Amino acid sequence: PDASEEEGDLTVDIFDRGDAIVIQSTVAGVKPEHLDVSVTDDMVSIRGRRHQAEKVPEDQYYYKELFWGTFARSVILPVEIEQEEAEADLHHGLLTLKLPKKKRGVTQKLKVKVV
Repeated sequence: PDASEEEGDLTVDIFDRGDAIVIQSTVAGVKPEHLDVSVTDDMVSIRGRRHQAEKVPEDQYYYKELFWGTFARSVILPVEIEQEEAEADLHHGLLTLKLPKKKRGVTQKLKVKVV
């Protein structure tokens, strides 16, 4: 992207569904291949680009409220998640991330090997 190009903020809803954290964001007009979603144990980053179908000269606008270009949002999660089990769906312009919570208090048994 152009260094002078302004990057837009992405608005999100984040809620607890019991066993998972859910993040939703409206990304209407963005193709899945123009979205980059990254997750770690405690953070989610969403980046993308919304392309304008028609170039209109500035002096021909009455209102100009839509955002075109690159956008990004990073969110620190309230709990750790199982990043390997995270899912992302795009349906009618609504991006939904389902992030299963890391199971706390689960004891992992290790098999002792003779060496």
